[in-house]
Amino acid sequence: MVRISNDIGNIQISNEVFLALTSEAAVNCFGVKGMTVRSVKDGFVHLLKREAMGKGVRVTYNDDATISIELHIAVDQGVNIPAICDSIVNQVRYQVGSATGVEIKTVDVFVDSVIID
Repeated sequence: MVRISNDIGNIQISNEVFLALTSEAAVNCFGVKGMTVRSVKDGFVHLLKREAMGKGVRVTYNDDATISIELHIAVDQGVNIPAICDSIVNQVRYQVGSATGVEIKTVDVFVDSVIID
């Protein structure tokens, strides 16, 4: 949870807000099929449904009042993976930063799967 204080009062932003904003920004980028999670039971990567997309995101709170974000995604076959990752990083930084006012230190994108339609 992030706490922001100003002259009017205090603001607390929960982890769920960061998860929702991050996953929504990522899946709206071209070529992203969805968020993924690796199963502990069988070790396979699973594509998450829309209501569980936050499980593909991990937010770390840093000592310098910034956050670091880690995303796990699946992409469409034939897309330029470095271009998609750059797009995701820029979108997440912009949307999460502008919605919360919190500085994002790093955004790490892990492509766990390529989906063949």
